Amino acid sequence: MEKLLYPLWKAPSLSGDEFRDELLLQLAPKLTGIEGVHGLRICVVDSAVSAAAGRRIESHAPVPDAMLSLWVDFAGAAGHWEPLIDAHVSTKTVYLVAEAEPLVSQQTHPAMPGERLYGVCQVVFMSPPDDMDRDKWLSTWKDSHTQVAIDTQSTFGYRQNLVVRRMTADTPGCFAVVEENFPPEAMASDHAFYATGGDEALLQKNMNAMIESCTRFIDFQKIDVIPMSEYLIKPVSSD
Repeated sequence: MEKLLYPLWKAPSLSGDEFRDELLLQLAPKLTGIEGVHGLRICVVDSAVSAAAGRRIESHAPVPDAMLSLWVDFAGAAGHWEPLIDAHVSTKTVYLVAEAEPLVSQQTHPAMPGERLYGVCQVVFMSPPDDMDRDKWLSTWKDSHTQVAIDTQSTFGYRQNLVVRRMTADTPGCFAVVEENFPPEAMASDHAFYATGGDEALLQKNMNAMIESCTRFIDFQKIDVIPMSEYLIKPVSSD
């Protein structure tokens, strides 16, 4: 099975909520009915995450308005589903990724298929500094930073998507896409984001630990951070 990530851009005439409804109510039922599609998740910028606007970082504006995750038998069969996606977006790109899930959101905050998941999903597109060796980057991110992120933040869901291949020539260069689930209070509160319980000293400790860890392997001139609402439409395990 292969996982595809589709960053999506809406028509300018649509609001975020209108785009969300179109993806959930019109596109999703079409995609889940296709043979060979085993899982579907939609993350989208809507009014429910407006309080997290201050956490956005846009190095490659305009950043996506949504991201669609699709689990399929074979990415080469994209001609079966991409025309359906194209009918509901102004433009899209696509990455083939290898997914790891250090924290499974459904274990602590389960949601029924199609329901909005609790809190906010922070979607991050990132790459290493140009002069960093790929193996060193992977080791720093996967073997070292992962635990730092878990220990210093209030995340209850954490997915790491390593980009294996850009599936179209116009897909921007990107090494990884991270999806992190935070409680709703973390949208506007640093204390909630860093799980400090209001302790100022712990806030500074956790923030510094995250910044120091991230600067080891992320090029902050290339990063995009987009708070979104998450909807798991079709869990892979349902097949």
